[in-house]
Amino acid sequence: MTALWVGIDPHPTETRILAMSGPSETVLKARLRPHPQHPRAAATLLEALSLWQGATVRAAWCADASPPLFDTGSRRDALLLGTGAPLYDVTLVPRRRRRRRDGLGLGDLRELAQLVRAGVAR
Repeated sequence: MTALWVGIDPHPTETRILAMSGPSETVLKARLRPHPQHPRAAATLLEALSLWQGATVRAAWCADASPPLFDTGSRRDALLLGTGAPLYDVTLVPRRRRRRRDGLGLGDLRELAQLVRAGVAR
């Protein structure tokens, strides 16, 4: 069973999610609100992806700094303090500065995919 690789790319206006089965197969792309509405929303999302796919989730938190840059607590509590949960693991991966748009409103997820590979393909 291959681990599911997930990239979480938070920004002040949105949070992008990319889930991959291995280094080349994209299984989910999403653009969500910048902040979850519940403290366990992010952890529950990772757990749900794990249960849906039947694989452990290895997540890369892609950011310039730790989550408090964007949020004062809910994401940090739900993700970073939940690290080591049986269904998922989260690693902080520094974000690259350049960001391109693809016309679909999700942006070019190739750079997020590279960050996911760098962060979870250990």
